Order: sequence, then C-alpha cells, then structure tokens
Amino acid sequence: MEACCSDLEVDINGEETIFLNKQIICAYSGTLRKLLGKSTCSNGNFKVIFNDFPGGGESFELVSRFCYNNGRFAVMPSNVVFLHCAAKFMEVTKVLEQTEKCMEEIRYWAWPEVLLCLKQCQEVETSPEADSLAAKLMDALVEKLCLTIEMSPSSAASACSPDSSLFRFSCDSKSTESFKNSSVRFTWWFDEVLVLSPGLVETFLKLMVSRKFDNLIISRFLFYYQKVKFCSASSHEKRKILETIIDTLCVLDRSCVPCKSLFGVLRLALGLNINKICMNKLELMIGHQLDQATLDNLLVPSPSKSSHLYYVNLVLRFTKAFLDGERGGLQLKKVSSLIDQYIAEVAPDPCLKPSKFLSLLSLVPDSARESHEEIYRAIDMYLEAHTGLTDGEKLNLIRTLSYEKLSGESRAHISHNPKFQAIETLDEQQQQQPKQLILRMEKVEISGDNEKLKEHIEGIQWRVMELERACLKMQNQMEVIKKRSKSSSKGSNRSLPKLCS
Repeated sequence: MEACCSDLEVDINGEETIFLNKQIICAYSGTLRKLLGKSTCSNGNFKVIFNDFPGGGESFELVSRFCYNNGRFAVMPSNVVFLHCAAKFMEVTKVLEQTEKCMEEIRYWAWPEVLLCLKQCQEVETSPEADSLAAKLMDALVEKLCLTIEMSPSSAASACSPDSSLFRFSCDSKSTESFKNSSVRFTWWFDEVLVLSPGLVETFLKLMVSRKFDNLIISRFLFYYQKVKFCSASSHEKRKILETIIDTLCVLDRSCVPCKSLFGVLRLALGLNINKICMNKLELMIGHQLDQATLDNLLVPSPSKSSHLYYVNLVLRFTKAFLDGERGGLQLKKVSSLIDQYIAEVAPDPCLKPSKFLSLLSLVPDSARESHEEIYRAIDMYLEAHTGLTDGEKLNLIRTLSYEKLSGESRAHISHNPKFQAIETLDEQQQQQPKQLILRMEKVEISGDNEKLKEHIEGIQWRVMELERACLKMQNQMEVIKKRSKSSSKGSNRSLPKLCS
C-alpha cells in the first residue's frame, strides 16, 4: 500500500515492505505512535521493522486499510482473526472493538467459516491472542458438530453397527473414496478437520470427549486421522500424532476401540519410540482386551537390542494387565488358550532364557487350563532346543505340568520321553552326603490289551518322578541351610577374642 505522501516505510517480517502516511496510521496505532514519538529522524522519513508480526503482510495491510478508510471497514469471519491479532499488536482500539463484536456472533457462523478461522489461527500462532481465539472457535466447531450428529440419529446408528466397514481404509485414494461414499452422512467432517495442526486436533478431541460425543465416532476418526496423516508426516510428527491418538483412545469406552486396531498402533509405536507414559497406556488398553487378540497379534518381533526372536516381555505385561482386571470364566480361558499357543510358538527360540520361559508357563492360573497338552509339547520343544539346561532348570519347567490334565497318549509319550526321565545325576558334593534318598523311575513295558493297567502304572511312574523332584528340592534346601549354618559358625569364631597365655 503506497499513499501520495508516504513518509513511513514498514518492513514486515523481512518478507514485505509497505509504505504509509505516518500521520494517518499513527492516528489509530498506539504502537507506532510510541515508536515514532521517540524517533530523531531529521529528513522526515521513517522506517519501522517488525520481525514477528502475526499474519505477516496480509494482516498488516488489513489494519492499514481500516485506518485509511477512517474505520469504515467490514469485519467478517473471513478476516476477523487476522484483523484482531494485527490490531492487538499495533494497538488499534477501534479495530479491536469491531473484531470482538464480530466474535460474539460466532454461534451463528457456518461450519466453513469457523474452520477457516481456525486455519488462520495457525498462521498467527506467534500472537498472544491466537490461543484464546482458537479456544472460542474450537468450542463453536464442536458444538456445531454435536448438533449435526444429534439431528442425524439414523446415520449414527448405522455407523455404530458391528458390520460397519469404517475401519477398512488406507492411504490410497480408492479406499479413502470408498470410505467417504459409504458413510458420507456420518463422517463428512473427517477430511475437513485434517487441515488443522496436531495441537488443534488434540484440543478438538479433548472437547469431543468432554462433550460426551459418541466414542465410536471419535475412535474411528482417530484411526482415519493416523492413516491419512502418516502418509506424509515426518518421524517427529508421527510420534506426536500417535501420542495424541493413544491419549484419546485410553479415555474412550473400551468397546469402541477394536483390539486389532490397537495392535496396529502398537507396531507403529514400537518403531517411533514414543514416550513411556503413552506406551504404558497402550499396553494397558491391549491387556484389558487380550481375550480378543489372536496369536498373530502377539507375535511382535523383539526390539533390535534383544536377542530374543519375539517380544516376550510385552506379552507378559499384556497378560498381567488382563489378570489385574480380575476377569474369569470364558474370557480367562480364552486368554489361557492364547498364551499356551504363544508359548508353543516361542519355545524353539534358542535365545529364550529358561527363567523367561518359566514365567510364561506360570503366567496364567492353572485353574484356567483344562488341558496341559499345549504346554507339554511346548516344554518338549524347549528342552529339545536348549540341551544345556541344568537339572534344576529342567525340574522347574517340568514341575509346571499336571499329570491329570494330560491325555492318555501324552502320558504314554512322556513315560518314554528321555527329556522327561528322572534326573540321574546329582552334584558331586550332594552324592557324598549320608542318608541320601534317591528315587529312580524305571521304564515299564506293558504288553497285551490291558490299557487300564498300563495307564495305572504310567501314573505311578509319574508320581515317582514327582517324588523325586520333591526330594531333590529338599536336598537343595538342606544344602542352603547347612552352608548358612557353617558361614554363621565361622563368623562367630572370628569374633572371639584371643586369650593371652
């Protein structure tokens, strides 16, 4: 903007230069009056540099036009944000009076007008006024959305159906277009809200939750938001988006958040190194729905620094979260079956430590297992892949089996399985102890058709083996007590004072 008597040059953020008439602009702007009142310029020409002017040259020019038109300037939703922030910066009181009056009518604005103003708030984020304006606009946006959904109950009901395909979309244009066409009456606002920054989306979601907006709709928007935004986001942006999604999902009704989708978020989160608090929230959410998970869901590769094939600690935490919920019955049995499948899958891993494998075996209460077939096969595979285990480590694993919960076929197999035979060797020091009780289980071959006798004898063999384990455990405990006793005796001897002869 250049007037006939342009004696004031204004540099806007180093991007644009505007020439103005000092007298006209200073009649309205308190900021310029203060700056130029201190000037000692002798030739009558002045220059002002603004480095952080909100909205740049566009908003400065709007305020300048207001001043040049002697206050006769239409303030409307399309320019109110830029005008308000620029007027606040330049201390143009008359503009502020009109922008504030315009904002009072925000409830009567159309959805596109509110959304446009929110986009403009992102462009004036350096202004102290940006946050308060965004809060008012966001409140109005959510209110309009709530009213729209309330007026369309039929669309909401159809979208809440279990058969709804709103989760089946990706970043490609075909599936996105299909998604919009199938539920346009219900999800029309999804793409429009995506123009907002992650910070404003987070505010939007918090308001949606506080207004008790349909949790299923929020959940679907979150997964759509992640799918679309991840196509072009940087690692930092992806991390921020994912943390916002997790923080919102964890306050929604559990039934509105599909377990499968949570595992999708988990795989993304593991690759982005999100903050620990968010990761804990995600693990708890998955743990609470573990009865809905599948074996493929649980087979998460181990972190790069770990030697394990699969992320066993993660499954341990999931199961603990589920069990802490004190759920039983069918849900517990489903989780027990799932964990047994997982144990069988990870058993051949040569890097899986016996203590970690034992943690998996003893993870769910035995009452939840109707059969020990799966864990018998898992232990058999584990012993096959880990031939260097100590007798104590083997016993700890075998002790988790219950003979009564094995089939007749497995009982017959275990009695002839060399990996499950009674331990023949003991520590050399233990063998020298007097009154030592060692039970040995002999193989019994049964010929003929007397299957009941065969099963009975196999049962006796199993119980003999259990007695042997108990004896070994007692011997180990006695050794520990004896060593402690000797150590205590030596300590007391050292403390005795020497007697003088």
